Amino acid sequence: MAKYIIKRILSAIPLILVITMICFALINLAPYDAIDSMTTPKMSPELVQMIREKYGYDKPVYEQYVRWLGGLLSGNFGYSIATKTNIYNELATRIPNTICLVLPAYLTAYVLAIVLGLLAGSHKNKTLDKIIDGYASLGIAMPTFWVAMLFMYFLGHKLKLLPTFGMHTVGVNTFSDFIRHFIMPYLVLTLAFIPDTLRYVRSSTITQYSEDYVMVQRAFGASKAEIMFKHVCKNVLLPVITKLGMSLPTLVTGAVITETVFNWPGIGPYFIKAIQGMDYPIIMIILVLSSTLVVLGNLLSDILYCITDPRIRKMR
Repeated sequence: MAKYIIKRILSAIPLILVITMICFALINLAPYDAIDSMTTPKMSPELVQMIREKYGYDKPVYEQYVRWLGGLLSGNFGYSIATKTNIYNELATRIPNTICLVLPAYLTAYVLAIVLGLLAGSHKNKTLDKIIDGYASLGIAMPTFWVAMLFMYFLGHKLKLLPTFGMHTVGVNTFSDFIRHFIMPYLVLTLAFIPDTLRYVRSSTITQYSEDYVMVQRAFGASKAEIMFKHVCKNVLLPVITKLGMSLPTLVTGAVITETVFNWPGIGPYFIKAIQGMDYPIIMIILVLSSTLVVLGNLLSDILYCITDPRIRKMR
């Protein structure tokens, strides 16, 4: 298995390099470049050219890419065009804020989705299954920003139970104040994360109950609980565990809309403002970061599958 893991890691390196090329190329193919956000129509062509030379945008594209990639590898992410702030420092501050919101929400949703999915799948076409599957369908159909606005209106505006914006009240830095700001975006994200995994677990459970080994166990007099917990659960949860690896990108970029609606000081508002202001250095870094996490998530998923399934380990 160690050889397989090393091989997968080595194959991920050129893939990440290709991702940086694609991200850089896509930004350069945009109808506007970074200079447009720093100049005005009243500026003379000479002044615009001076600004272009100052930031290195007069160089050939491949030279710009090599310089940018070199900075990326050395931890120098550059500076925001709009605010002149260090991008690395901004991300170092914002990513933990995003993780402390998304991680608890995802883990809660993951556990609830497994429980609800097993219940629905084991009661196929019964009332409980219809209620749970109906919720999953409704959850997939409802936009996250709309659910967030409903929470803000009822819990924040009407009932005035919780604050609607930010991570802390201005001038207050207590844990209880943080929790009050945390509850609404946490609930919105939890409700948004549940349906996808729930539908997957339900479908897998229904498939497992149609297998021959379940019929054999019933013939030998095994109870429904024994079949569920000794056999069905194990076969359903093995592939579900690997979804934990695929959730890695979610920890950083999985709450962009929710963070923006609630003005949570994470990656979401930072990314949206960068797009609105054509702040290309920030956009490129976040695109590369999220794409790299997808690759690493696939790698982690494969590793988890090898660890949890002995049959896969023997094949590797």
